[in-house]
Amino acid sequence: MLSRTADHLFWMSRYTERAENTARMLSVSYETSLLPQAAEAAREGWEGLLSISELIPAFTAKYDEITPANVLDFMVRDGYNPSSIVSCLRAARENARAVRGALTTEVWETINQTWLELHRQLQGNAFERDPGQFLEWVKYRSHLSRGVTAGTMLQDEAFHFLRMGTFLERADNTARLLDVKFHAVQNDFFGRASERNQENDFYHWSAILRSVSAFEVYRKVYRDVITPGRVADLLILRRDMPRSLHASLHEVVENLNLLANNHSAETQRRAGRLLADLQYGRIDEILSHGLHAFLTQFLDKVNDLGAGISRDFLVAVSD
Repeated sequence: MLSRTADHLFWMSRYTERAENTARMLSVSYETSLLPQAAEAAREGWEGLLSISELIPAFTAKYDEITPANVLDFMVRDGYNPSSIVSCLRAARENARAVRGALTTEVWETINQTWLELHRQLQGNAFERDPGQFLEWVKYRSHLSRGVTAGTMLQDEAFHFLRMGTFLERADNTARLLDVKFHAVQNDFFGRASERNQENDFYHWSAILRSVSAFEVYRKVYRDVITPGRVADLLILRRDMPRSLHASLHEVVENLNLLANNHSAETQRRAGRLLADLQYGRIDEILSHGLHAFLTQFLDKVNDLGAGISRDFLVAVSD
């Protein structure tokens, strides 16, 4: 496959996944903001959302104050914010159009229809009327895109590049979410449940789980109260949790091995080593050494892995 075609497919799937991840975080932050809480706590929640995507400098350059309305506008409709839902879905559609011949009709029509419907929703003030319903629509369109891809495309190189992009983006997002949210409750950094305000802790950790569709999964797996250590275990090491770091890296490695070429041995080695750390890791060891340090190293390795994939398979960064 031509490297340029592979590049468009890889980034089409990454941008689609990024739009969904942004919608997930915004949805949970919006729902949490409706609960009774101190103004400073609410502000810290929205600031944390910007921090996950490293967008605080860009936001403060445009807005004077961190408010729910400002953050929602910045993360949904701001075309100059590369991580906004509008920017992500536009980039996904542009990449899909560039490789229209590599996609099935159903995949192209799903992505194109999402872009067209997005504009109709924003122009019709659907977002302002009900932000929660709009964000659910964004998540649904991402689910639909993945389902149509899995259900209609030949499982060839094009399919594997799409899958690899999706799960690399998912691993990055889950790690960022965990890092920021665990820092938000300092006493829980090493997995100890806070004794200060158990009710607030419950909503805090429930929000994290809901942001990755893991609340019901947690109840099924652990059948007990929500604790920070178990949240970390579920979202880092559980292979059977679809949005965990382990599950995401497993998919990346599997598709990377199927795409292997004469230049990719080192990238495969690094990906396999990172997967092994998750496969044989223990949550008590991770927490005892420091979750922030673990997640920071993981994000560095994921970024390095993305650079390796670009170098081995895709168009050069300077192209």
